[in-house]
Order: sequence, then structure tokens, then C-alpha cells
Amino acid sequence: MYSAQGRAGAFAAPHDAATRSGLSVLQDGGTAVEAMVAAAATIAVTYPHMNGIGGDGFWLISRADGSVTGISAAGRAAALATVGAYPDGIPARGPRAALTVPTAIAGWQAALECMRTRLPLSRLLRDALSHAADGIRVTGSQSRHTAAKLAELVDQPGFALFAPSGAAPGEGDRLANPALAETFDRLGRKGLREFYTGETARRHADWLAEVGSPLRAGDFAATRAEVVDPLSVGTLSGTLWNMPPPTQGVASLMILGISDRLGSLPEDETALVHRLVEATKPAFRLRNAHVGDPDHMTARPQDWLTDAALSDMAAQVDPARAAPWPDPPREGGTIWMGCCDGDGTMVSYIQSVFWEFGSGLVCPATGVLFQNRGAAFSLEEGPNMLRPGARPFHTLNPAMARLSDGRRMVYGTMGGEGQPQTQAAIFTRYAQQGMPLAEAIAAPRWLLGRTWGDVSTTLKLEARFGQTIAELAAMGHDTEVIPDFSDLTGHAGGVVLHPDGRIEAAHDPRADGGALAW
Repeated sequence: MYSAQGRAGAFAAPHDAATRSGLSVLQDGGTAVEAMVAAAATIAVTYPHMNGIGGDGFWLISRADGSVTGISAAGRAAALATVGAYPDGIPARGPRAALTVPTAIAGWQAALECMRTRLPLSRLLRDALSHAADGIRVTGSQSRHTAAKLAELVDQPGFALFAPSGAAPGEGDRLANPALAETFDRLGRKGLREFYTGETARRHADWLAEVGSPLRAGDFAATRAEVVDPLSVGTLSGTLWNMPPPTQGVASLMILGISDRLGSLPEDETALVHRLVEATKPAFRLRNAHVGDPDHMTARPQDWLTDAALSDMAAQVDPARAAPWPDPPREGGTIWMGCCDGDGTMVSYIQSVFWEFGSGLVCPATGVLFQNRGAAFSLEEGPNMLRPGARPFHTLNPAMARLSDGRRMVYGTMGGEGQPQTQAAIFTRYAQQGMPLAEAIAAPRWLLGRTWGDVSTTLKLEARFGQTIAELAAMGHDTEVIPDFSDLTGHAGGVVLHPDGRIEAAHDPRADGGALAW
């Protein structure tokens, strides 16, 4: 395992084409934000089962002066999307599942407006346009997930693009999306706002109404991303940041904050995994009970991150015995990417269509795949209840840290319920145990509860844990062995800027990407 290292920039992503796109923008003089937009556009084409421009995104941007900015591009529910309109529940696939506005592109625009741009938008979208026009080579991941979900997707309007002749493509097959190439060309010429008020928006509104989605032209025109203040928590290792609701970022911070208040890290691997799993349980209980659209929440998540609150939760952790589980799980999947430029600007970014291939809808006129994030709404009263204009709960949460020794770090993963747990594993191993970055990312991982593609609520552990699995079972954990380097534990990555100016980046061997630096 190794990290890519350089001084002028570095990029990490779960698809190698996205990594190359991001790094090429840095080499052309672009900023970390511009590099991330380019990579986000590219990976929307080359990894379509996990993300796309028909989804949402969340940004953390750290500048050399120490300031941290959050951008929430969480799509809001259509004006026609009321509880009464879904008497039989919210479906996970199909036109009625496409009930929130895709807001990722509005997030790109907000991020670019946060910094002085150096390159034209057409340059940032160049690689994505080329991949869509010329065709991508299907990854093993895309082929497997298409086959696994084909029965529920194959009859959705437009999905035939990803399943030619009604069958899943094989690894290495070529798939082109000329309509999406035209969309990127139009955005490059007319600007990102065109997606919400121009020809692209009109095509989407007309087609979505025709197939039965509640989204209309007015929903697109009203869409904006929001610049927000990130949540933060102090630990002995440094300060950590993550996104506020509607994301589960507070849970990621709580896990590490609770662990920090349990004292010195145990050297024994079983005790360490037990500690982080038990810290996950109170964090998830608060998250499940209270997190949703911030406009409708009564709780203040930053209150859960005070020293007193975290110490109280830490006092509930039994170092020798597992607490009862499960509580109701959350689902979802995505892609995470990280970047640092030569000026010291760092970006942690996450982009998603929720479930694999989202709603399954693909607009023939634009090539855009629409998310099914609205399936995360509840029909019951509470902060996550479906309402026109509301934002559903998001599993997406990019992470960032400034360590006590001056290092700055961006890190994250896909994986729904597993995102906070994988973040805790990587940060603990790298920042607290001193494990090299690439080794910390590749090391055996676990997952408490279910995540995308899975229904069981056990404590899942990669087989490489060996004897640790039996020891955790003896402590009362309901364990389950999963294959080594399992997709269930996420596709993680990290980028670190050292005080001496050295930049290193690493990405997960569980994914189809990697890290590059120069």
C-alpha cells in the first residue's frame, strides 16, 4: 500500500478517470474547487451506478487561512410532493421516486463562486463531455450492481441506456451517452444555471411530467445550493469538521468525540473496534430520532458535540460488553473525492443519486439519470416528514480535520450507514495510531447495521480480522463475517497536507480508482 505524494497538488477518487480529470485541472493552473468540479462531472459519467448530475452533493472547503466553508446541495421536494400524494408510501424506484430536484450542479456553481476561478467552465466539463460522447468502459462494480438490481430497474423509463438489450453490460463493455455529452456542451457554453432555467430544465420538466414524476419547471427554477457553517468538534488529536443536517455529519463527529472522551486508545484491536462500535450506537440513536430537514428540527446538533454531552454518552459505554442493537437503520450510497492544490486549498466532496442508479429514470433528451433521494422521506410527523420544499435526510457527509501538529486532512467514503463508521476507522488509525495513510484506508473494516445492497443489522467484519471476530462475539456483538475488501465497508480515500508543504493522497483498494499527486 502506498500514498501518492507531491507538492503542487493531489487528488483521490474512486474512479481513475475522475482522478486524472482532477489532477489535470490542477496541472493547468486550476484551483482545488475547479479540479473537484471537473472530477465530479467526469465521475458522473464513468461511475453512473453510484452518482450523477441528477443527484445531490455536499462540499467542505478548507483554505490556507484556516477558514472552512460548507456547501449543501440538498435537493428539495417538489411542490406537488405531499403526504397525500403518496397514500401507498414512497416508492424506491420509478417516476414517483424522482420527487426531489437534482441539486449537485447548483452546488458546483456555489463552490466556484466561493473562489476566484482561473479556468473556463468548458475546460472543467471537457473530460466529462468526451467520456459521454466516446463511451466509457464499464467497471466490474457497475456490471455487478446493474445485474443485481436489473429486475427493479429494467422497465424504468430510459434505463435501457445502462442495460442494452435488457441485460447488464459486462466488465469492459463500452457504453456511450451522447445526450449527456450534449448536455455538458450546453452547460459549458451557457453556464451551470442553464440546468435549472434553460433548455435543459425545460426538457426535464416536460419529460418528468409526462412519465409521472411530481417535479415541474418551477421546482427547478427555485433551486439553489446553500453556503452553510459546518459542524465541528474538538478532540485531543485536533479539530474535526463535517456537514450539518440534513446530513448525518453530526453522527460522524459524535463517534470520534465519544471515543476521545473514553481515554487513551487501547492497543488491542478487539478493544479498539469494540470502543468505536459502542460509540456508534448512541450517535446513531440521536441521529435517527432527530435529524432531518433543519427547517423542521427542534434539536440543535452542535449541542450534542459539547464536552459535557460527549462525556455523558461516553459514560454509557461498557468497555467489556456490547450494548443492545439494532435501532432503525438508514440506507444510502455515494462517491467521495478529495483534493488539495498548491495554494493549500483542500476540498472534501461527496456526490450521490442515493440507491444504485437512483430512481432508474434516464431522460432520453438529456441523458440525465435522476436520483431517488426522496425515498428517504418519512410519511410520519417529524423532521424528516415529506413536505413540499423539504430536504430529506442524507447519509452523505464529507469529513475534514486540522490535527494538532499542523497537518490538514480531508477524508470520506461512500456506504450509507457505514460512512460515519469508516470515517472513524480511518481517522483513528491514521491520526491517532500513526498508521500510514494508505494502510489506514486499506486495513480491515467493519459495519454495524445494514447499508446499501444489504438488509441484515449485524456487526459485519472483514475476514482478515481473524481471532478478533470471535472475541467480539464473546463480548456480546452479533457478528457476521464478510469477504475481505468488501464493498459493504465503503470506498474510502484521504488527502493530507503536511506542515512542510508535502501533499499525500490515497484511495481504497476496494474501489476502481486511486490517488495521484504532482
